[in-house]
Amino acid sequence: MVNMINANDPKLKSWVEVPNNSDFPIQNLPFGIFSTEKKNKRVGVAIGENIIDLASLKELGYLNELPFSAEDFNNSYLNAMMQHGKFAVRALRDQVSFLLDQKNDELQSNKNHYDLVLDNQSIANLHLPIEIGDYTDFYSSEQHAYNVGCMFRDPDNALLPNWKHIPVGYHGRSSSVIASGVPIHRPKGQQKPDDQPNPVFGPCKLLDFELEMGFFTFDGKPLGDSITTAEADDYIFGMCLFNDWSARDIQKWEYVPLGPFLAKNFASSMSPWIVTLDALQPYKIPGPKQYPDVLPYLEYKGDKHYDIDLEVAIKIPNGEEKIVSKSNFKNMYWNMNQQLAHHTINGCDIRCGDLLASGTISGDQKEAYGSMLEISWKGTQPITMPDGSTRKFINDGDTVIMRGTAQNKDIKIGFGEVSTLVLPAK
Repeated sequence: MVNMINANDPKLKSWVEVPNNSDFPIQNLPFGIFSTEKKNKRVGVAIGENIIDLASLKELGYLNELPFSAEDFNNSYLNAMMQHGKFAVRALRDQVSFLLDQKNDELQSNKNHYDLVLDNQSIANLHLPIEIGDYTDFYSSEQHAYNVGCMFRDPDNALLPNWKHIPVGYHGRSSSVIASGVPIHRPKGQQKPDDQPNPVFGPCKLLDFELEMGFFTFDGKPLGDSITTAEADDYIFGMCLFNDWSARDIQKWEYVPLGPFLAKNFASSMSPWIVTLDALQPYKIPGPKQYPDVLPYLEYKGDKHYDIDLEVAIKIPNGEEKIVSKSNFKNMYWNMNQQLAHHTINGCDIRCGDLLASGTISGDQKEAYGSMLEISWKGTQPITMPDGSTRKFINDGDTVIMRGTAQNKDIKIGFGEVSTLVLPAK
């Protein structure tokens, strides 16, 4: 029989040591894919500085009451596990929480077993956790949309007429979504200098990060059916940190009339641990008042926004880093439920492992802007780095690091980080 437990209970303590201020207390238990010298790629759950090996846990009989096979965990991606759906994955997280509870000696009293299922993160390699079928990027932070509109139009017409009526989005490129730690090369493409009559070709000169969060879906409904805002939670597996890289000079030339193409599809970086939507429930907050009123299919009930602190650091080649942005996921106008409802209202089918990203997350103060385009205000206000150099955009040799945590008066959980080194163009 599967043991019932409230995995978000702030009173829970793990018998596996969790350092103070860790992103991964027992109330989190995010899922990922890891490997070690002795273990092939497999499903793991983060707890403190360790990883619970679910393939070994299954083999030892601790997950027998759940509907998962050994192959679901001895797998290079989370998709097979996710195919069982929201309630099976919830039961799995509950069971792992029960086994880690310091009041339960079922696993902790068997040293031979916990030696087999516990791996330290320091000796593990973390991999892209999900085989991503489709990727959709939204544009859902009002301050970001306003800032960009002010730069390229004027403050009175910053938001386009449709922006407060629909969660604006476009389909991205899933093949170039990469895990934290994988470096990228500066992209190349056409650019149109303002002082020249014709475009030129070469490496991007205005490389930028975009501070975003992404969420992954379970299998949705059949083609032709829609997911409502009330149903959306049941189709969302969990969230990650997401850096949706952007080549601003390439984008400026190509985006009319069909939108971003080479400026966006060269790389997007994501954190390796997927924090479940279940784990984020204690951090729900009300969203902004939406005016004008949205159409009925975008209406929702309850709190569907999340209080998640976010930061971006740029680490220069000598190893020093500077925090350049401190934002929050609550700075979203459109929430995930609305995004998913809008995505499917025309009958578009969502599949297991699809990725939907928030769009750049900017707050109403400069220190909360989510891109260098905004922070340096299109390059007119460069920032000074620890070595005295300045940045308008991202240089070769820079590493961009994003971190995120959700905290209330009881418990803090986190996402780890997504870190990406920029190499010169090939």
